Amino acid sequence: MKVTIRKLLPKDRERLVNILEATGVFTPEEVMCALELIDIYLLHPGQKDYYILCAVDAEDQVMGYACFGPVPLTKGTYDLYWIVMDPAQQGLGLGSWLLKRVEEEIRKKQARMLLIETSSQPKYLKTRNFYLKNGYVEVSRIRDFYSVGDDRVTYQKTF
Repeated sequence: MKVTIRKLLPKDRERLVNILEATGVFTPEEVMCALELIDIYLLHPGQKDYYILCAVDAEDQVMGYACFGPVPLTKGTYDLYWIVMDPAQQGLGLGSWLLKRVEEEIRKKQARMLLIETSSQPKYLKTRNFYLKNGYVEVSRIRDFYSVGDDRVTYQKTF
């Protein structure tokens, strides 16, 4: 399968909505949050807070995306806000490849580290294992952050 990584284009928005909903992991509020960042990126091309890369197939169909950006008031610290793959494409290594491309992009911007936060809910176990498999280390856990029984787990990779 031929896959390339490119910047998000306006024509990709509807496909990202479909992918976010197809995962079955995100609440409607979380999907709206993801779309808010997508819209900022698409509608304000001069902004420097959010960057979005997409994995696309040979027909230029989006299979997944990653949204990342610099953490305000830091020097070289970046957040990965979202990395989402179409469920039909999960397990093929494309998410890892996309994450590596994010790391390459932020290194060009003098990044020192990339931080990722996620939920401790069981439905995010595959996500947490994905980060560990890609060389990230759990550096903090805030108990009951999202709700009672749902911790915020933060992962870090230093460059």
